[in-house]
Amino acid sequence: MTRTTHLDAVILDYNGVIGRQPTHDQWVRLARTASWPDDDLPGFQRAFWSARDPYDAGQLSDLAYWARVLGFHPGPRLLRELRTADTNMWTGTDDRVLAVLRCAHRAGLPMVLLSNAPAYLSDVLDTHHWRRMMHQALYSARLQVCKPDPAAYEHALKATGADDAQRVLFVDDRADNCRAAEEAGLRTLHYTGNPADLGAALTPAAG
Repeated sequence: MTRTTHLDAVILDYNGVIGRQPTHDQWVRLARTASWPDDDLPGFQRAFWSARDPYDAGQLSDLAYWARVLGFHPGPRLLRELRTADTNMWTGTDDRVLAVLRCAHRAGLPMVLLSNAPAYLSDVLDTHHWRRMMHQALYSARLQVCKPDPAAYEHALKATGADDAQRVLFVDDRADNCRAAEEAGLRTLHYTGNPADLGAALTPAAG
């Protein structure tokens, strides 16, 4: 892959692009850690997501978040177990995507991560080997703002160092996040799970 000439930088989502979605078994494991009834996984998932935005935005501590999910304050041991099981759900990565990103990195394309993630998960992701490919990693808990808030894209564009938003590609698996990025002037790729689409978007056309 030669140095890209059509892009000055790329802004990447984590979960659903670099990171794999949690499996059913991982959801079940987390629900059982929370002592949720085995026959009500959908109810657990609704409770899990009900307070996730403020948690991702750094407005809730681990304790406050899980207290909202469970309806009571977990003790220190249970809180650690919940946080660990939760974090483990989001740390599996797609090797096919990482292979594409390694090519882009070798070609010198600046890459910035922009992820909605709580503080503890952010710290864990920063320890992973692929993180070294990122020029910067911006997490909602540290920014105190989540996608699709326009401020999130402003932070990310500034982090790329690019002068022209139209020469920066934003990649996300959520259509609403892509629409907000378009409104911010960025190019977008709504990623639907095909690494070849990502590779084509990051590789300049021949000739």
